[in-house]
Amino acid sequence: MSLLDEIKAKAKSLKKTIVLCEGEDSRVVEAAAKITEEGLAKIVLIGNEAECKKIAPHINLKGITLIDPLTSDKTEKYANILYEARKAKGMTEEEALKQAKDRTMFGALMLKAGDVDGYVSGACHSTANTLRPGLQVVKTAPGIKTVSSCFIMIAPAKHEYNPDGVAVFADCAINIEPTAEQLADIAVTSARTAKAIAGIEPRVAMLSFSTKGSGNDDKFTQSVPKVQKACEIAKAAAPELALDGEFQFDAAVASEVGRLKAPGSKVAGNANVFVFPNINAGNIGYKIAQRFGGYMAIGPVCQGFAKPLNDLSRGCSVEDIVATVAVTALQAE
Repeated sequence: MSLLDEIKAKAKSLKKTIVLCEGEDSRVVEAAAKITEEGLAKIVLIGNEAECKKIAPHINLKGITLIDPLTSDKTEKYANILYEARKAKGMTEEEALKQAKDRTMFGALMLKAGDVDGYVSGACHSTANTLRPGLQVVKTAPGIKTVSSCFIMIAPAKHEYNPDGVAVFADCAINIEPTAEQLADIAVTSARTAKAIAGIEPRVAMLSFSTKGSGNDDKFTQSVPKVQKACEIAKAAAPELALDGEFQFDAAVASEVGRLKAPGSKVAGNANVFVFPNINAGNIGYKIAQRFGGYMAIGPVCQGFAKPLNDLSRGCSVEDIVATVAVTALQAE
């Protein structure tokens, strides 16, 4: 059984309720039906029946809960939640009611209210429009200040550098040039994702072009000191984690290089969670693994929110949406 099949099987056993915010998109409607048919999760679809039947006339909507924010009897309740969350920022009750009728905001408010276990959007909305409601009302998990993303990287076959057959790469999609504090948050939350979704015991490598001070750019961008500081912060925040750095990639995955460059490290040569110093390295890295190495990339998986909230690519397929819902269900466990 593949990891994705395992994720789906576990999601099916959890019976979580996930809101899909974009009932105006035929891919989302089709995915909602597929998820419901397979029993992966209970689906709340934000839209209305006439609209869904128009854009996806062949889709059976049986078992899907359809909610239209313009007519729902819960819109006023959710508007009050939004007002309480944003009144200190100057939001009025009238503005809250208007914004609560927006489908992505409505979905985030459902999540905040505890009426659903997870939220998925982004098939026809930008990442900013998808994540903003989460940042405004769901907010971040206790002890975490940074929302980030990761990819679950599934190997085409097990080999000496990845005996688990799966790895986690972060952050490849959200934080462009994270600070040391943000990198530390990314490390801690990526470790949690590795355990909850990938099913592996995390061994976290903080990546750089330097290993344990072998490189130095103090006079230029100071990226090495930033990663070193991030490592210290992450270790203090989560001392139970197997986490170390800074490492070059080969020192993180090849035991012979790890022993040479970082003797005594429990992570060197043995890492399965990789925290890249910025989005350039992370995005390039996961795509090299995907295209040259044949890895399957699941994600981006959002992490750091107080409750599960995930963003789709606007180029996503129906299967991408199904997989993201399954991952979201596991995050809600």
